[in-house]
Amino acid sequence: MEKQRLDKMIASTGKWTRREAKDLIRQGRVLVDGVPARSAEEKTDPEASEITVNGETLRYRRHTWIMLNKPAGYLSATEDGRGRTVLDLLPQDLRRQGLFPVGRLDKDTEGLLLLTNEGGLAHDLLSPRRHVDKVYYARVAGRLTEADRAAFAAGVTLPGGLACLPAGLEILSAGEESEAHVTLREGKFHQVKRMLAYLGKPVLYLERVRMGPLALDRALPRGAFRFLTENEVERLRRFDNPTKNAKSSPKTQ
Repeated sequence: MEKQRLDKMIASTGKWTRREAKDLIRQGRVLVDGVPARSAEEKTDPEASEITVNGETLRYRRHTWIMLNKPAGYLSATEDGRGRTVLDLLPQDLRRQGLFPVGRLDKDTEGLLLLTNEGGLAHDLLSPRRHVDKVYYARVAGRLTEADRAAFAAGVTLPGGLACLPAGLEILSAGEESEAHVTLREGKFHQVKRMLAYLGKPVLYLERVRMGPLALDRALPRGAFRFLTENEVERLRRFDNPTKNAKSSPKTQ
């Protein structure tokens, strides 16, 4: 890994500001391979050297990736005067790392939300050219039918002329209330709700259960988060949607 400034690496953890990192170094509380750091400008390879702060080993991440099991009532934003945001669910040290949501979930929608400070990969995952599948569990009012599934597969044009790409509708149960998995390859505003409402089946509950190659970790309680593993981040980097060129709707995995 390319050598990094010591104060920048310490601040990247979110536990300290750059100014606090400089003070810690000045006080001799930062060791590099057991030797007190000489200055904040000192550069080192965090993968080749052991860095400790106050006796605790520094765990440096070039970028941070988090999986959050979003609860209802939180806005998918970094700040918003209208209410609580998903960043309010994170500890202070993570809020200071410049994290932002990868895409959005409606305030009342729950489930999988990725947060990161890696802008390039986040942009790639949201790019219309990538057509990254997003899978939702939906409970709706009314009986879902084969005609509804066919309408999704053909692509729904909403009132006002907004054309939606072909999408998947896997009916899980049908009755006075129905359940389904909805698979989208785009992310228009309130799209799942608008498409189902257009078919006369308003959404009662919505949860995102998958994004690209990553499924919601069911071990995460609602409102909890965990860091993505290196393998999961690599899967995001390498992801090539097998349905992006398909004319028919994608299948839920």
